[in-house]
Amino acid sequence: MRRFSWFNVVSLTLGFAFLYIPILILVIYSFNAGRNVAVWQGWSVRWYVEVFDDQQLLDAAWVTLKVGLVSASVATVLGTMAALAMARLGRFPGRLLFSGMIYAPLVMPEVITGLSLLLLFVAVDFDRGFWTITLAHITFTMCFVAVVVQSRLVGFDRSLEEAAMDLGCRPTATFFRITLPIIWPAVVSGWMLAFTLSLDDLVIASFATGPGATTLPMKIYSDVRLGVKPEINAVCTLVIAIISIAVIVASILTKRQEVEREKAERAAFAGG
Repeated sequence: MRRFSWFNVVSLTLGFAFLYIPILILVIYSFNAGRNVAVWQGWSVRWYVEVFDDQQLLDAAWVTLKVGLVSASVATVLGTMAALAMARLGRFPGRLLFSGMIYAPLVMPEVITGLSLLLLFVAVDFDRGFWTITLAHITFTMCFVAVVVQSRLVGFDRSLEEAAMDLGCRPTATFFRITLPIIWPAVVSGWMLAFTLSLDDLVIASFATGPGATTLPMKIYSDVRLGVKPEINAVCTLVIAIISIAVIVASILTKRQEVEREKAERAAFAGG
């Protein structure tokens, strides 16, 4: 079968151009010397200096970073536990309800999720702020982690765990020494996905926020409503750079881990 097709090449080119040309334009205009974001007036880094002089913007970025780190970490732990339950426990009582509750945030509109969480926080008289945003982000990012980790557990060779336990390794030690290192790339991918979703969220955070807890997307949205400022291009470029570096570093570490595991398996096979 012929795999090369000009239709496929043109379709991919147009698709990537549609996705990445606007981002490239944003990055280029973040170095625009003029305040008018639609007219190029030369190269300058003045808007990056303005970003680091804007205390409100820095505070919003710091809140977003803290929420992302805490929510992604907790969501990764809970999502991994949920994936293990769905992949290992078989058809336990209440599995259908449990799976539905895990997957519901994937298809639930963010407005409904945000409004329901707002009603919950009001009903229990929980002061809205940093922790309510964090809990809200844990709620809707945990399901993404569960899906990613469960897809890795489906093809997991359980004979490795059985061999470890036959040699006297306890179940907990088997998980941390055998299972977790093997599924670690999926766990890291789930964490990065949860962290990215937390950084990007606007709707749910708008419902769950309170005084003194403004996230960066909320700050950018409130500023853009009054007109796009060049500082917005600069801060968006910084976010793109940070995420790109994190993805590259995670990819390198994952690839290195896979290479080391392959070497260890070859050495064990040669020794056997």
